[in-house]
Amino acid sequence: MSAVRWGRGAAGFGRALWPAGSPGLLAEEGALGGVWSRKRSSTASPCEQDRRKDWGHAELLEVLKARVRQLQAEGVAEVTVKRVAVARAPEAGGAQPPRQAQAGAKGAAATLSSRWAQKLDSDQQLMEKRKQRLEGKLQKRVEKGAWQKQLRLEPRLLSRKLASQLQHWEQGAPRSPWEEQLAQLLQEAPHRLSSEAAAAPADRGPESRLEGQRQRLLSFFECCLLTGHLPLAHHVLVTHHSKSQQQRLLTLSMYNMVMLGWARQGSFKELTYVFFMLKDAGLAPDLQSYAAALQCMGRLDQDAGTIRRCLKQMAQDGLQLQGLFTAVPLSAEERAELLRAVRKAKPTFTPPRPPVPPPQVNTSPLLREIYAKQDPAVSYPRLHLSLKELQGLFQQQLRVEMATTITVESVEKVPLLTKEVLHARKTLAGLRTRWRTALYRELQETKESEAHAAREGRLSLFPYLCLLSEKEIVRVLLQTLQALPAQGESLLFLAHELGLRVFKRKQLRNEVQELEQRYSKYLHLLASDTQVAEPCLPRQHWEALGVPEAPHEQPWPMSVVVQLGKQLAEVLVRAAQMPSSLAAPRSPGTLIPVLYHVYSFRSFRQIGILKPHPAFTQLLETAAERTLTFESTDVPMLCPPLPWTSPHSGAFLLSPTKMMRSVEGSQQHQLLLERCPPAELHGALDALTQLGNCAWRVNGRVLDLVLELFTDKGCPRLGVPAPPSEAPRPPEGRQAPKRCLLPEVSPAEKAEMRRELARRLKVAREMQSLRADALYRLSLAQHLRHRVFWLPHNMDFRGRTYPCSPHFNHLGSDLARALLEFAQGRPLGPHGLNWLKIHLVNLTGLKKRESLQARRDYADELMEDILDSADRPMTGRKWWMEADEPWQALACCMEVARAVRAPDPTAYVSHFPVHQDGSCNGLQHYAALGRDSVGAASVNLLPSDLPQDVYSEVAAQVEVFRRQDAEQGVQVAQVLEGFISRKVVKQTVMTVVYGVTRYGGRLQIEKRLREIHDFPQVRGAETPGPAGRCPVAGGHWAAGGPDTGSCLCPPWGPPAGPMGASPPPQSARGHWPRAIRRSRGNLGPAHALPSPSPQDFVWEASHYLVRQVFNSLQEMFSGTRSIQRWLTESARLISHTGSAVEWVTPLGIPIIQPYHRDSKVMIKGGLQSLTFSSSVDTSQKPNTLKQKNGFPPNFIHSLDSSHMMLTALHCYRKGLTFVSVHDCFWTHAADVAVMNQVCREQFVRLHSQPILHNLSRFLIERFCSDPRTSKSIWVSRLTDTLLSVPKTGTFNLEQVKHSTYFFS
Repeated sequence: MSAVRWGRGAAGFGRALWPAGSPGLLAEEGALGGVWSRKRSSTASPCEQDRRKDWGHAELLEVLKARVRQLQAEGVAEVTVKRVAVARAPEAGGAQPPRQAQAGAKGAAATLSSRWAQKLDSDQQLMEKRKQRLEGKLQKRVEKGAWQKQLRLEPRLLSRKLASQLQHWEQGAPRSPWEEQLAQLLQEAPHRLSSEAAAAPADRGPESRLEGQRQRLLSFFECCLLTGHLPLAHHVLVTHHSKSQQQRLLTLSMYNMVMLGWARQGSFKELTYVFFMLKDAGLAPDLQSYAAALQCMGRLDQDAGTIRRCLKQMAQDGLQLQGLFTAVPLSAEERAELLRAVRKAKPTFTPPRPPVPPPQVNTSPLLREIYAKQDPAVSYPRLHLSLKELQGLFQQQLRVEMATTITVESVEKVPLLTKEVLHARKTLAGLRTRWRTALYRELQETKESEAHAAREGRLSLFPYLCLLSEKEIVRVLLQTLQALPAQGESLLFLAHELGLRVFKRKQLRNEVQELEQRYSKYLHLLASDTQVAEPCLPRQHWEALGVPEAPHEQPWPMSVVVQLGKQLAEVLVRAAQMPSSLAAPRSPGTLIPVLYHVYSFRSFRQIGILKPHPAFTQLLETAAERTLTFESTDVPMLCPPLPWTSPHSGAFLLSPTKMMRSVEGSQQHQLLLERCPPAELHGALDALTQLGNCAWRVNGRVLDLVLELFTDKGCPRLGVPAPPSEAPRPPEGRQAPKRCLLPEVSPAEKAEMRRELARRLKVAREMQSLRADALYRLSLAQHLRHRVFWLPHNMDFRGRTYPCSPHFNHLGSDLARALLEFAQGRPLGPHGLNWLKIHLVNLTGLKKRESLQARRDYADELMEDILDSADRPMTGRKWWMEADEPWQALACCMEVARAVRAPDPTAYVSHFPVHQDGSCNGLQHYAALGRDSVGAASVNLLPSDLPQDVYSEVAAQVEVFRRQDAEQGVQVAQVLEGFISRKVVKQTVMTVVYGVTRYGGRLQIEKRLREIHDFPQVRGAETPGPAGRCPVAGGHWAAGGPDTGSCLCPPWGPPAGPMGASPPPQSARGHWPRAIRRSRGNLGPAHALPSPSPQDFVWEASHYLVRQVFNSLQEMFSGTRSIQRWLTESARLISHTGSAVEWVTPLGIPIIQPYHRDSKVMIKGGLQSLTFSSSVDTSQKPNTLKQKNGFPPNFIHSLDSSHMMLTALHCYRKGLTFVSVHDCFWTHAADVAVMNQVCREQFVRLHSQPILHNLSRFLIERFCSDPRTSKSIWVSRLTDTLLSVPKTGTFNLEQVKHSTYFFS
């Protein structure tokens, strides 16, 4: 049995492995069905078996006769009885033995007749229900054409006075035009509001509870208008308005939205209906309300009297006429109709010109130089491409985005076109044709059902399903089916992804011609063969072209996204069917589902999974189709991105992208950014634009080598995942899963088998996930080979920047980074080759404590190995494979080889990016904040001849503590002798300043300890698994396979041996005896440990080490810990006041932490009820634990992002190519010295600001200045805490400018 086939059916084995008596889930169809039916051991003689068979035949014939009599009695005209092959009846519980049946035949006859009569009655009832259902469906189809006519337009008003007034007006319409009614309504509305305004809040209750429902309503109305279902929106508005409880959900913007829809159609009667409801709800009309009314009057060419009364009332309400043209977003057509109506009443009126915004100046002192008068010395970089080339690239990108998807060739190994492969592809093509037809039919039926629900006034999915054409939805669903993994996918995850794909597609803007003209002018700033009047930043040039701001669309609530995706997933499940002969060749040609809904346990939760039929998965594998489909926004751009000009405008040409990424449905970040003065965001907008304007290309030589390994057996040691064929196989022999069916297997053995099976399934899933990720990355790299491309950027809520393309970018692993290089080269110059050599040694990780000169000399000593690696990477000495970052080291070897062999190395044009990495950048910011001289020296803020390594210093301090404990007889400390290294503690030290807890730190250290293959050496310990030699990378991998982090090609070698010899996973933790597990502190001499297995000490040792690492950091960075405690306590108190923590970065970016208490959201019905938690709901109270634990690391992240953005902007002014991976800065080898200077200068300028005092003042103003809460005990404590800003030390920041190893 192949590993792939076994993996698909393993879920069934997992259920069979439950101990006897344990409750379990029902088995999937086709998976061990016989195991779950009752079986009895039969000792009956052949004669008895014959009698039993005869008895079964007699019973079945009696049933058939009774059924025929029933049908005849009901007057059925014709009964067709198919010939049925009578098989042996199963011996279900409760059946009488044959001899008893013969002995008491007379008594049994009455019993049988009674029982079957009851059964026939139940069958008749079932038939009646089916008949009623069928009649209901037919009735719905009859009503399909008339359902819109039944939508209610007349409002049901709660006010009796208004209701009678409306009725009177409707009856006397000829004498009382609707325009006069509207004018009277506008005149009376303010008087009504004055008496109800005070009572409204008390009547409506806490607004926060209604926010989620309001968002759903608003998105429903928006979709109705987008899809042309305005009567439906009006009907739902009327239905909600007519019920007092539901009326509380309606807001002024909802009424305005429906009014605007009627105004565009010139439907004044319906618009007046909405004004009646507006008045009935106690809401005052605003500028948008008046704009809709006047626009409608303009379209209908109504008399001037009504318009004058409307304008007069607007003035009495304190609204300015000019505001209709300046403050209300209108299209050109709407603006013209509005002006037409106004000029009827005021013929001389001239609309104000679009206001010229005053010059917006960023007030941050850090950006004063960036936005000062243009310096003649400023030299903004240009691309290496001509205007004509860039215009051609723009057209290519435009076609990609208009198609919404892009299909690329897969890099999987090309199969031989055998008859089996061709037949599988033909079968798939035929199935997809059937599925398209079935999906169209299911979509239409689903729309009918949702339309019926909307007609009843409920919020249905009908308008959302109409956003895309049925052809587009079918294409999306078939792509989803194609990409579904063999082990299935969570229904919740699948629903979320499907809903998001619909939402992203509906956002596509359609202003192609206008965009093309403006983008062509914008390219004059970037092209190599054009000039502009005055050099400026890309954003400034784009704004100077007069580009109108794109309208911002509100995101859908998460519940809507998931509900829509769930509905589409269910459509796919119902429509996708295949012949059963594909699963069982001898079975009849009936149709069976392609997707099955099953339940599984992930961690401690039971989740629903959509799983493809194994026969369908096998068909896909046999067909081996070599195409992958991506969303257009998930791949790099083929032309320079649009410059960021606002929080929701930039990056892709047609697909709107948010500047600040957040969880779907969350609006708090976006609202904060929109309230911020635009000039305050210029620093972030320009930095993101600069990062996205860097042009890239693929390193073809490295890609060829990676593909060679990828299409063979992979090499996990080098980061090339193995194919599914190398996944772990099921245990054999005594540990085979089928042994669980044997009666002699004990519950303990079954439990062990279940754990082993779960472990191997977990490894197989992880291997498949890694393989799929690599497949996407390498396929995109192959697709973009020989092309220039760009990576648009946005940022998270802390200000940290990320590429928008998730699959192929420079933020990935060592392999991902090695595949990329700058598209624009630069000559090495006099020092570029030296920086290439230093960078190569940095990538090896061998000379971290040596000077730059020593690293350069070391590279010269290894030049023979470097050239051998470049010339013969897979057949030579393979020196590059021993580096910490092997693929980047290999790419650098190739670059060095080309440079040293060039006639003039200084003139060699290099495209290779050289990195400069911060020395534990989080601690650098803490040391600078606290002016901590000791900490500053540890993280290279002070000049020194040799680099200081904080990780090695912490490891040395931990070793001191370990030695002291070992002398006192602590056995864990004794076992750890010789195993405390820089690598063991590095990750924990690096992340402790970013908020890692002791629990998280313990997991990090545990992972590092498990990678030490001889830890600990215990006499008599068993070998944990097979060992071998890597056929690609050379050298030996240790026992344990790919889970240990070592290479394994193939990763599991020969089939696994006995279960006791199976390699343990990283996630499995050693188990102490129960008495010892109760004591997790220092284990003194009294705790005599039993003879452990090789990994028994890992769990306790990781507990011990994480404690010592935290103690070491406390001693070494006392100033850092005091600042952390101050930030933590401030966040805790802010959270107790009922608010989330907010602050503003030194560059002016407003930040709010999105941590709130979870609110449960349930979507009922369908395949299953989906329940998910949302922690971004601002109506919920803040999550105090997450707020206080998240504030210190998030604040430091906001500082390192500010430092990076400052460095990026100043490097851009100097004409450098600059990109970053957070605190790792990249540029050309020739420009490293300039970038280093800018980096140090901007760090000093950043921390020269009173950052902590500015933070204290902002928090006091934001959370402690409200007189209504000033008496709160929490506010009082918060004020005292914020005023006690931690004291700083005596460290002189200017010394950072002279520190060689600050970034190196």
